[in-house]
Amino acid sequence: YRDTRHNWGYLVADELAGQWNVKFRNDSSIRGMVAKSVYDGVTCYLLLPLTYMNLSGAAIAALAKKKNIALEHILVVCDDLDLPFGEIRLRAKGSAGGHNGLKSIIEKLGSQEFARLRGGIGRPRDRQETVDFVLDLFSGQEKKELPQILKTAVECCQVWMAQGAGEAMSQFNKRPS
Repeated sequence: YRDTRHNWGYLVADELAGQWNVKFRNDSSIRGMVAKSVYDGVTCYLLLPLTYMNLSGAAIAALAKKKNIALEHILVVCDDLDLPFGEIRLRAKGSAGGHNGLKSIIEKLGSQEFARLRGGIGRPRDRQETVDFVLDLFSGQEKKELPQILKTAVECCQVWMAQGAGEAMSQFNKRPS
């Protein structure tokens, strides 16, 4: 599913890994690819679950347990059908909002008390099935816009890490002009 709309979170994590010059390594004990870095003096882990998206909570919970990561230090980055393409929205906590990946994470962590950055992929046009839409590649126009969107999402993640959810929401939860 590489480079599909449903992989929006992976694309952001890849961008972060590139900026931090770190490589992902397979960790079979958590069923994911993990990269480790230090950002703003704090050890950070990037995780690409190798489970199906709808089962990603298992990998996140396993990494949190293995590395003793508190819920308030977890930021999940995922796609969102209900946001227009290109819009991002950060929340400090909350429900799954119909996203099966977030449902899995909430179930496995036993809490909604973790941050999430949702990236808008929009809704399918015409009569395309939702499943086909999210698993489809980005359109030509979307591919042109994606680098700037990913740059903004990475900046949002970094502000969240350095200054917290409140500041990141203040800076990035704005409608694009």
